[in-house]
Amino acid sequence: MTQVAARTRGHYEAWNVRIVSLLTGLMGAINVVSAVTPSLADRMRLLRQISPLQVRYGGRLTAVLAGFALLLLARALWRRKRVAWLLTLVVLAVSVVSQMLKGLNYEEAALAAALALWLLFLRPHFHARSDPPSLWQGMRTLAAALLFTLAYGVAGFYLLDRHFSVHFGLAAALKQTVIMFAQFYDPGLQPVTRLGRYFADSIYTVSAATLGYALLMLFRPVLVRQPASAVERAEAKAIVQAHGRSALARFTLFDDKSYYFTPGGSVLAYVVKGRIALVLGDPIGPVEDAAAAIAGFQGYCAQNDWQPAFYQTQPDYLEAYRRAGLEAVCIGHEAIVDVACFSLAGRTNKGLRSAVTKLDKLGYQAELDDPPLPDRLLRELRAVSDEWLTTIQGAEMRFSLGGFHDDYIRNSPVMAVRAPGGFVSAFANVVPEYQRNEIAVDLIRHRREVENGTMDFLFAHLIEWAKAHGYTTFNLGLSALAGVGQDADDPAVEKALHYIYEHIYHFYNFKGLHAFKAKFHPGWSPRYLIYPGPASLPAVAIALIRADSGNDFLKDYFRDFLEGWLRRRSGARAPVPAQVQAGTGKHANPEAQLAATGADQAEVY
Repeated sequence: MTQVAARTRGHYEAWNVRIVSLLTGLMGAINVVSAVTPSLADRMRLLRQISPLQVRYGGRLTAVLAGFALLLLARALWRRKRVAWLLTLVVLAVSVVSQMLKGLNYEEAALAAALALWLLFLRPHFHARSDPPSLWQGMRTLAAALLFTLAYGVAGFYLLDRHFSVHFGLAAALKQTVIMFAQFYDPGLQPVTRLGRYFADSIYTVSAATLGYALLMLFRPVLVRQPASAVERAEAKAIVQAHGRSALARFTLFDDKSYYFTPGGSVLAYVVKGRIALVLGDPIGPVEDAAAAIAGFQGYCAQNDWQPAFYQTQPDYLEAYRRAGLEAVCIGHEAIVDVACFSLAGRTNKGLRSAVTKLDKLGYQAELDDPPLPDRLLRELRAVSDEWLTTIQGAEMRFSLGGFHDDYIRNSPVMAVRAPGGFVSAFANVVPEYQRNEIAVDLIRHRREVENGTMDFLFAHLIEWAKAHGYTTFNLGLSALAGVGQDADDPAVEKALHYIYEHIYHFYNFKGLHAFKAKFHPGWSPRYLIYPGPASLPAVAIALIRADSGNDFLKDYFRDFLEGWLRRRSGARAPVPAQVQAGTGKHANPEAQLAATGADQAEVY
């Protein structure tokens, strides 16, 4: 089958699933409307001759319940849930019977039967699994809901029988609860007080809540509960070392990632947040396997009821993503310095040269330590990192960044800026890009108060070190939203991001970070977010925030905001280390320094 034919068939199958899902929802609405409208008189006369009142009453109520169930199941069918397919067939069968019992509505019954036959024909297309533990939890919840409702009803009727016109013993209370829960005939229940009416109604409220929760558990996407195994991590490391070609390659080996391996020798590192499977960067592996890796991961996501998204992809595979039916939005540009052309000489580099010269004269030094780092240096770097995190009132990021973890930092080359007193005032750790002759940085941290120009000094020496060690380029990282949505023909999503870049500076100084990187005259390479379609963008954005900031990011944000507000109200300041107090005495305001340099640029996008 050709690629065009395969895509056409895929679109045809997708539309079949969508149409049958919409028709299921429509069938649910028909059931509800049919149940609350009177049946035709001639049919009712015939029905009275062949069925008692309680059966006809039960058929009407069953039609209502089946209708609501079909409305709920329609969305799960859209997601191709296998459990939803099976439950829909059951409910449609019940719907056929109930429509005939309530008024010989053979038109609605025929529609339900035809829809059931179509679903049977489409069986292979409903392959999305539910989360196995959640599935069992849903079944246990369903059983518990039935038992709890039964116990609740029996106890209520037995203890509150004075609120009804009938005296209930235990046996009568049990029978009445079963009748009310099943609703197969008119129970003729007559509450005589307000509490009696409230209790009778509450049985349905309790059962609806517990059964609704059970249904949600049955349709829950597959959750990733176990971290990648040691064997999987070793296999991923070997592939990354052989084929890694981006600044993100090192971060795909962190413990928060799960892995999808392809027969063609590629690996995709991802995390799952909600229904979004978020891949860090492009597939890593042979270039010729990229399209197959993307398609394979899409199929894997479909089986697990996930939606795939790719964060910070390069332009290389854009066409492959689009052929797979995914959409792309530019989210910024990576700043990449050609180290052979970098120099502090010339008029355009006057500002950088002045900063470096000034700190040289003050006695500052930039030193690069190769791994493994000694414990003494590691403790000093941690003190700087802790002070930096306190200053920004933040926490360690993850997913597309590293954090200060002893094993990670100990085994990274680190360049530290030492003040005249010998203490470390700022540092950055260096990460490899494996197959590209390029070097990048991850953590960039400094003391609360540092000499003006410290970050210029640090990066200038990092680039000079890269040149001396034969690297071709130096990656300064992503300049988020820079250069996005400026052209008239850019997508609406990118124009919205451009508005954020121009106006939302109260929370993050995008322009300040871009200006800092522009000092080094880099080339700018676009980076993209790949997503299934416009409707998925909010879920993808939330998944990205959760992946980078943690699942409790809102709670952490408001807690940090409140702590900062209380600190400002009380006039308290973070303590300044004694080494800094004994330094040169010329220290920039920390907020101004952060805004001017975009310090720790890797931690804020």
